[in-house]
Amino acid sequence: MPPPGCWPGSRGAYLATGLSAGFVREMTAGRGYIALAALICANWHPWRALGATFLFGVMEAIANRFPDPDVGPFTIRSMFMNALPYSLTVIILAGFIGRAHPPRASGIPCVKER
Repeated sequence: MPPPGCWPGSRGAYLATGLSAGFVREMTAGRGYIALAALICANWHPWRALGATFLFGVMEAIANRFPDPDVGPFTIRSMFMNALPYSLTVIILAGFIGRAHPPRASGIPCVKER
C-alpha cells in the first residue's frame, strides 16, 4: 500500500513498481473488475464500498499468505487460492442481481448552469 500522504496519481506508480516491479500489459489482473463489483455490492455508498474492497483485499491476502494450505487429508492447490477473490466476486454479484440500483444521474452529462 502506498504511503498515506501520497498524491492520487502515485497510486498507479505504486501498482507499476511495487506490485509487479515494472509496467506490463494487463498488470491490474482484474482488480478493476473487483473494484466495480465492490461498488455495485455497496449500492454506490462510499463507506460500504470501502468495506467491500476490504473484504476482497482480505481474500487476496489470504491467497498470498497461504498459497498451498493443507486442509485435512488434502491440499488446496495455489491456482484455486489465487482464484479465491475472483470467485468470491462472482458469488457476491450473483446475490445482488436486481437489488443494486445505480444513481439516477448515472450517464447523464452535467450541464453548467448560468
